[in-house]
Amino acid sequence: MLVLLASIFVVHIATVIMLFVSTITNAWMVSDVGTGSVGLWKNCTAIADCSDSLSYSGEDALKAVQAFMILSIIFSVISLVIFVFQLFTMEKGNRFFLSGATMLVCWLCILVGASIYTHHYANSSINQYPGSHHGYSFILTWICFCFSFIIGILYLVLRKK
Repeated sequence: MLVLLASIFVVHIATVIMLFVSTITNAWMVSDVGTGSVGLWKNCTAIADCSDSLSYSGEDALKAVQAFMILSIIFSVISLVIFVFQLFTMEKGNRFFLSGATMLVCWLCILVGASIYTHHYANSSINQYPGSHHGYSFILTWICFCFSFIIGILYLVLRKK
């Protein structure tokens, strides 16, 4: 049981780190030619030349994606803190309902944010680089989506023994 709790804890920390990295980096869409990339916050035309001038920076959809990704980080950290708190204060035989519910809210925020980005920007003409592919930030977000769902469900069914 201790190994299971420790592995869930490690995967949860990895999910928080990956969420943070995927939100702050500027590699959601990467140009096939050259080194250009677009993120949630900046447009990088070269490795050292990043500017705040996204062609769609004023759109409500991008602001929603930014907000949901920040909320997902916040809920993931809150869920981790609640898990550690419940681990040391909860009686044996109880389930980690609160940490599981908070992690599923994180999962929902990732789902909404990544879905909005995918629908509006991933394969559209709005993208500054017509010949482009998904970057590692976009892929990390969907990996975190899967991990947060698995962790949330495991917290809901896990009993402290």
